[in-house]
Amino acid sequence: MSNPLLPAILAASVGIAAGQADAEPMKLAEYMALSGPPPTITVAYGKAPSQYAELFRPAGAGPFPVAVLVHGGCWTRQYGGIKQLRSLAGALVSEGIAVWNIEYRRVDEDGGGYPGTYQDINAALELLGAHAAPQQLDLQRLVAIGHSAGGQLVQWLAGRARIPASSPLFQSRFLPVRQIISLGGLADLRREEALIKSSCERDLVDLTGVPSADRPDVFADTNAADLMPNGSHTTLITGEFDTVSPPRVAHDYAARAKAAGDGATVIILPGASHYDEVAPASPAFAPVMPAIRRAVGLGAAPVSPAHNTRVD
Repeated sequence: MSNPLLPAILAASVGIAAGQADAEPMKLAEYMALSGPPPTITVAYGKAPSQYAELFRPAGAGPFPVAVLVHGGCWTRQYGGIKQLRSLAGALVSEGIAVWNIEYRRVDEDGGGYPGTYQDINAALELLGAHAAPQQLDLQRLVAIGHSAGGQLVQWLAGRARIPASSPLFQSRFLPVRQIISLGGLADLRREEALIKSSCERDLVDLTGVPSADRPDVFADTNAADLMPNGSHTTLITGEFDTVSPPRVAHDYAARAKAAGDGATVIILPGASHYDEVAPASPAFAPVMPAIRRAVGLGAAPVSPAHNTRVD
């Protein structure tokens, strides 16, 4: 399958600013300090404290393309949340892209894990649909962007049509998402159990629930790699020195997606960690924005010269 993002990514990747060679990969503490502008509105989709989303709307008249953001943090509250993605939200708004920044219940919150975390993502997308017309949002130009654990959740979003009707996660109607950008995502639960345990100290039962007579395969409704083909294109962007979700993970998932008949692109950010990929101020971030712009049909904007970014 041809890659619709490749021309823009290559143009964006001629080189990164000269200072990149001396830049240190971003550390966890620097990621935790990320923040950004306040949202235009904050809306709840449930009664729990973590069941809300933030809308960042560009100035002026729409309709605006939309980026759904889903934060990471190893599916727990320990490593930040919605606040850290406000920096990315601010950068996207400056590009004329509206942002729907989702908070959700994690495995260490009441009701989080399986099935609650997934049900929260479903509910947040339903609420986005309800706000589209009054906020002048163009849901035909939609991309879902997730970081780390959030990468798993947005990659799962693309395959919801394949979830069995017997699953608690089944929905007969939902907002389809065909463009996915996974920033250091940990999406293949079935095959990456050891990595998820070592990187996040997470047991898969937190994310998949336990088998039952009605649900013998716990990956059938939770694992993005089992929900293909689904007609999506996934761009997997990973730092060269990402140790939480190394480049090998992106390449393996892309190979499975292509073998199933879906589209996939891998971008490796030179000199980057697990955190540069989500930080617009990082020199390594330069190829990320053109990929997002292309995913929502805006084309690539000019960027400063870059070097050695690999696109597969």
